[in-house]
Amino acid sequence: MKIEIWSDYACPFCYIGEKRMEKALAEIPGGDKVEVEFKSFELDPTASGKVMSSTVDRFAMKYGLTKEGAAERIEAISAMGRGEGIDFRYASTRYTNTFDSLRLTKYAQEQDKPEIVEKLFDAYFTKNLELSDHAVLKEIAAECGLDGEDVSRVLESDRYADEVRADEREAMERGIHAVPLFLIGGKYTASGAQPVEILKGAVEKAMEEENQTVSAASLDGMVCGPNGCSF
Repeated sequence: MKIEIWSDYACPFCYIGEKRMEKALAEIPGGDKVEVEFKSFELDPTASGKVMSSTVDRFAMKYGLTKEGAAERIEAISAMGRGEGIDFRYASTRYTNTFDSLRLTKYAQEQDKPEIVEKLFDAYFTKNLELSDHAVLKEIAAECGLDGEDVSRVLESDRYADEVRADEREAMERGIHAVPLFLIGGKYTASGAQPVEILKGAVEKAMEEENQTVSAASLDGMVCGPNGCSF
């Protein structure tokens, strides 16, 4: 069975949701046999390649909050992440364009290195690195055992841009406007950072009915979209 996850590395609920899905699969017999594919969804394709403001300032402006209110909201999300075992440091993230990190992910998945997804989330939310920085991306790729020359060629070209755009077109065609979005077995969708038990139940149901024709079901939870995150 296959699970497709539309996601962006700058989305806090995507990292939390990815961790929860990982836990759900670990609790399911045969969960280690499930294929998981990361699919691209840029929250802000127009984001700069340079850090333009602090996370607190950006959050306050986007959601019409005071700096104090923004800091409280960010800390609440960080606490949620820490509850999943992540050293979540949302307040000090360095927000930049994520397109090159998404292109690199396409290359890494093609090379059977899915661990790059966790490493890129960790780089952004824990190490607070800039995912537009090619030096950062090359170092993460090396940690995954990817060929340095190939990685350089990918980053210095537009390779895998079409694949990223194809994911985003598919998202639009499927009516996906916020992430994370889990498509489970091609049948069930789970939107947002759902609790582990709900994700587990959806995966188990899809596994049981994998060879049957069933009507689609939908679950909705906390997500981030181009106009912001829901809380």
